[in-house]
Amino acid sequence: MIKIGNFNTLKVLKIVDFGAYLDGGNNIEILLPSRYINIPLQIGDSINVFIYTDSEDRLIASTESPLIKVGEFAYLKVKQVTKFGAFVDWGLPKDLLVPFREQKTRMKEGEEYFVYAYLDDTTKRIVASSKIEKFLGNKFPCYKSGDAVEVIVYSKTDIGYKTVVDNLFQGMLYYNEIFQNINIGDKLNAFIKTIRSDGKIDLTLSDKAINRISILSDKIYNWIKAQGGETTICDKSSPEIIKDFFACSKKDFKKAIGLLYKEQRIEISDNWIKII
Repeated sequence: MIKIGNFNTLKVLKIVDFGAYLDGGNNIEILLPSRYINIPLQIGDSINVFIYTDSEDRLIASTESPLIKVGEFAYLKVKQVTKFGAFVDWGLPKDLLVPFREQKTRMKEGEEYFVYAYLDDTTKRIVASSKIEKFLGNKFPCYKSGDAVEVIVYSKTDIGYKTVVDNLFQGMLYYNEIFQNINIGDKLNAFIKTIRSDGKIDLTLSDKAINRISILSDKIYNWIKAQGGETTICDKSSPEIIKDFFACSKKDFKKAIGLLYKEQRIEISDNWIKII
């Protein structure tokens, strides 16, 4: 089945003067207009194309990449506002509609807004929404501390920058941990720091500290395992004892066992730590 609003690899069914018809399955033929054909095509060739609908709701193929695909977020500029909503430029001939009901605030022509593209279940048209929070965090993230992710910066708060993580979750980059210039709309590589109970994610732009704690947590886990799966050395122990056994500060020790606890690898009490 074809994915409307995404790239699909389809076979050429026939060549016509104004383009080529591609096999969309289930006896569906999709036009690839000649303006999108950069190399000669023959019947039976496979080609990777983006599928969307034209102004008459016919499926159209394009070899050009839009500024946003279904399931993605992006900053897009409003080209015009009509009685149906705001139309934003997404890099294709037919502009992308943001219906009034999907506008967080009324959009204005010439302004840029952060939107999410999705396929409307009723109309089967690609539309966008600036009410982005309802598309984030609909499942609990399964990352581990230190995992690399891609983020888009979309809002500035009193404590840091709100981000979209891998087009699925909401994340936060804190001002006191940022040592580079960041602007709204930037796409960045970041690392998972912690996952909060509400599913929101604390991020960092440097994996050095996370890697250090991750390595230490494995060291502590393996040591406890070698002791039979239990130890009386815990976060109540003195810094000197912790340093003697694990060659680390008490602060890093607490971070490491905290990581093991979040990963559900250990149980913690006031007097002991046990491997689960």
